[in-house]
Amino acid sequence: MTSTSLLDLNSLLSQRFGHTSFRAGQEEVCQAVAAGRDVLLVMPTGAGKSLCYQLPGLARGGTTLVISPLIALMEDQVAKLHGMGARVARIHSGLMREQSRQACRDYLDGELDFLFIAPERLRVPGFLVMLAKRKPTLLAVDEAHCISQWGHDFRSDYRALGQYVAALRPAPVIALTATATPQVQQDIVTQLHLDQPTWFIHGFRRDNLAIEIAEVPRPQRVGLSLQILEDAERRPAIVYTFSRKDAEATAAALAPHFRAAAYHAGLPPDNRSRVQTQFISGNLEVVVATIAFGMGVDKANVRTVIHCALPATLEAYYQEIGRAGRDGLPAKAILMHSYADQRMQSFFLDQDYPPIEDVAAVHRLLSDAPISNDELQRKSKLEDKVATCAIERLLAHGGAVIEGDGHLRRGPSNWRAGYEKHVAMRQAQMRQTTRFTQANGCRMALLVQHFGDTEDARNDCGECDWCNPREMLLQPGRDASDGERDIIRECLNVLERRKEMSTGKLQQEIPAASRMLRSRWEALLLAGCRAGLLFCEDAAFQQNGATISYRKVSATIAGARLASGGMLPEIVISDSGASTDNKTQTFQPAPRNSGRARDAATRTASPQNKKALMESEKAEWSGPQRALEQSLRAWRLTQAQALRQPAFCIFSDASLHAIVREAPTDPDLLRNISGFGPAKVHRFGEDICRLCTEHILASA
Repeated sequence: MTSTSLLDLNSLLSQRFGHTSFRAGQEEVCQAVAAGRDVLLVMPTGAGKSLCYQLPGLARGGTTLVISPLIALMEDQVAKLHGMGARVARIHSGLMREQSRQACRDYLDGELDFLFIAPERLRVPGFLVMLAKRKPTLLAVDEAHCISQWGHDFRSDYRALGQYVAALRPAPVIALTATATPQVQQDIVTQLHLDQPTWFIHGFRRDNLAIEIAEVPRPQRVGLSLQILEDAERRPAIVYTFSRKDAEATAAALAPHFRAAAYHAGLPPDNRSRVQTQFISGNLEVVVATIAFGMGVDKANVRTVIHCALPATLEAYYQEIGRAGRDGLPAKAILMHSYADQRMQSFFLDQDYPPIEDVAAVHRLLSDAPISNDELQRKSKLEDKVATCAIERLLAHGGAVIEGDGHLRRGPSNWRAGYEKHVAMRQAQMRQTTRFTQANGCRMALLVQHFGDTEDARNDCGECDWCNPREMLLQPGRDASDGERDIIRECLNVLERRKEMSTGKLQQEIPAASRMLRSRWEALLLAGCRAGLLFCEDAAFQQNGATISYRKVSATIAGARLASGGMLPEIVISDSGASTDNKTQTFQPAPRNSGRARDAATRTASPQNKKALMESEKAEWSGPQRALEQSLRAWRLTQAQALRQPAFCIFSDASLHAIVREAPTDPDLLRNISGFGPAKVHRFGEDICRLCTEHILASA
């Protein structure tokens, strides 16, 4: 660029945007775009990506065409540009037809600095031709990760953008996103046909964000969210839930204590817009939302982001926690999860990606003759949701093609490989998220590494539950007792002989450890890892054609040196207690503890009193609990008949009641129920946990 154009950029930055200087990384991006080069920009949420197309767009003159995936995101950007005096219009499905027509007329007359459109607008007959009559001077593709089938928010309309770019050249293209792994970055460049692009991949580290992750049963997450947010310094806040129903229920529980409201895609657009506006203005302190909320929401002072369910991908998780602490002040990101979340994610993945046989059946119904979407669904004889998903997947992978009038015809038959690869990728993303919750190491460093910055990943943040466990809210760290330190020492002694073992076998090898609950044992191992004495990692083996996953543990070099003697370093344990002030309130998983107390009372009661206790408990059951009881009884009878045994030999009624009460979704949790030893858990655990998970999903 010439010195004059550099001067122009700084002048525009001051006069139009009111900034005296660029943020880190912005200036070189703006220079490249203003000079007419194609650019891929990956910059964290809240770091100022929008300026990187808005400033050079104004510098280049003419109209910048911005492709944006969400109406809320579009409206937010349009309002801000209007506020600084720019000439802006937008076209999306929420506008009256005449408003969209006027935007087109203003574009053709050269009256606009920016025109925002949704990606699907480009396949409206005649729209691309209209744009090409007076080509834009810059094309900005926001949330560009939506282009990539490897991205966490893939959209078929975004995937098709590459075929339209040529008609809008010679305008340079800038693709912007906050969440793109190296694989997604390359896919964006390839699919948009970027011409020798300059890559700007800026730091993913958030130094002011303390990440905390804890395993918490689903029923207790709302109460814990309330405890956390009762402190006014932890508000404003965003609470993410798994479903619309959860969002409504959680908002209702929080609303009596502070200004809170639900936000999800099932609400009328006016309601969603009102909630978003009130939150940004400060009239709402807490938004309880599904993933439908947050993209493009520019609120600098969000102090806490709570996840009441396991996110589907690390990319989505990073984007969502990035909405906290944009003002640079300390902020918290808290994730509560359990094994049930993994089951739920798998269930919904299966719904979104139908069996390949169903997708193939829909493909066979297509031909060169166009057919309407409704007619194709009717002919498929599949459930509406399955048919809809099958059509979407065929469109995404080329098995179906949309005509100008919206009708469908058959695409190439080589869609299968892409579909199968995509399903495998989604499953891998789920596993990555689970591994992240179980990993040994700084949370922020692990996220930075996930996005490809291996150099910065060497640096721990000093703020997360791994780096600073004593300051956590859900599981505040405590010093290991003498007995726990002795167990760590014994672990090192055993591993000196065996080198590495599964965590379960190591627990059985040490008498004091074998008497611990599995959750306490895992917390102790994690403390040993944090102290630099142990190393845990995921492993797997094949058995009867199935892949069996497990965790294995070994001693570090430092740990091996201390196996036979020497002073152990400080060992800080974060076990399943939580405190909202780190001093007085201690959280213990109530259902599990109260369940053991009730089991003990039932075991010691007389037969008549035992029956009365169970009947009293049953009278308090909810509808889903009664349904689970019926399913368990039916399953138990089937097993008993197959084994030619009485039903009580499978498990007793007292054990059945405990299962209904606890609803264990992990075989390890089943071991806490009276009557279930290792052999019975091994034999029946998966089936029982599957039934519990299905009923949890049905009631969600």
